[in-house]
Amino acid sequence: MIAALKQLPAEIRQYLVVTGSYWAFTLTDGALRMLVVLHFHQLGYKPLEIALLFLFYEIFGVITNLVGGWLGARIGLNRTMNIGLGLQVVALAMLLVPAGWLTVPWVMAAQALSGIAKDLNKMSAKSSIKLLVPGDAQGQLYKWVAILTGSKNALKGAGFFLGGALLTLLQFQGAVLAMAVALTVVWILSLLLLKRDLGRAKSKPKFNQMFSKSRAINYLSAARMFLFGARDVWFVVALPVYLASQFGWDHWSVGGFLASWVIGYGVIQSLAPMLTGKRSGRVPGGAEAFAWALALAALPLLIVLALQNQIMPEIALLGGLLVFGAVFAVNSSLHSYLIVSYASEDGVSLDVGFYYMANAMGRLIGTVLSGYLFQVAGLEACLWVSVVFLLIAAVISLMLPRQQVTS
Repeated sequence: MIAALKQLPAEIRQYLVVTGSYWAFTLTDGALRMLVVLHFHQLGYKPLEIALLFLFYEIFGVITNLVGGWLGARIGLNRTMNIGLGLQVVALAMLLVPAGWLTVPWVMAAQALSGIAKDLNKMSAKSSIKLLVPGDAQGQLYKWVAILTGSKNALKGAGFFLGGALLTLLQFQGAVLAMAVALTVVWILSLLLLKRDLGRAKSKPKFNQMFSKSRAINYLSAARMFLFGARDVWFVVALPVYLASQFGWDHWSVGGFLASWVIGYGVIQSLAPMLTGKRSGRVPGGAEAFAWALALAALPLLIVLALQNQIMPEIALLGGLLVFGAVFAVNSSLHSYLIVSYASEDGVSLDVGFYYMANAMGRLIGTVLSGYLFQVAGLEACLWVSVVFLLIAAVISLMLPRQQVTS
């Protein structure tokens, strides 16, 4: 197998190293999120308190994407990816302290490191794909981005299930220790195998170049912020707590459902090129981004109307959210391709970092609203806000370039 890998082109080998590191990181990130939500819900924390545990995770994700893009252009994407892996190991180690030390500030600090680690890793992985695909091969670029993004989210779903399972089998600290050891091995391999000058800009970008000057990237970033805020406003805290408190589901069931949701979401992301026009020899633009965002907005609207009118509420919620996941996956994959396509090749991480800063801002807004709205008004309020956010994302998408690029 090693001999076969050595015979592959250098770009493919680097793609496999980047993807493998990204996969391993994502598995631990999904598991850690589920561990924290379920463990602290079990300890009696209120939904808003659980949401606040992730506050620094999201805030530092915003900062990291903005600064990380600039950093990646200066020192190389290999270094930013490996820094991300190392910081995640430290974040996991912080949670191995005695149970009495696991106060809210301490967990928030660990989550802050994890947020920095996650977005350094994601920005590095997404940016590197642009550099490994020829500039005139837009169809191939869309395919590679879709595979990377879709497989990552499938593994994040597996991480949700893994988190619930490990919490049941090994308890909190045992689960965290197992993940820390496994990720350390991945980190060492990445340090040894990843190309040393990947993604370093030819000229050293100045700090004030972090903010994108591209009209298309600015509009796409704004749409991305509302798109992910619309998902996380119900997904991060409200849904798992609702399933545990209203339906009486145990850790395995909650983790299993959310894992199925995210795994299905990841599979659909990988297939998105076939659903958005690639079979006809073209790749998507702003018109497709608008249409898919508008279609997505209809789903939480139908779910909340069914809940308010007591029309098969359990089936409407669970079935509706599965369909939401599939349509959201196409939106997300389409956006992920557009940002890599729009980004400038020299210093690509600057544009990608700015875009994922907006992504992290959307997650931050959605996470805080998820805990607050669920605590004061219930799941239906979270779904109404999701509808509004998606309509805003659709309107912003009207501003994106319309032209189709031939693959």
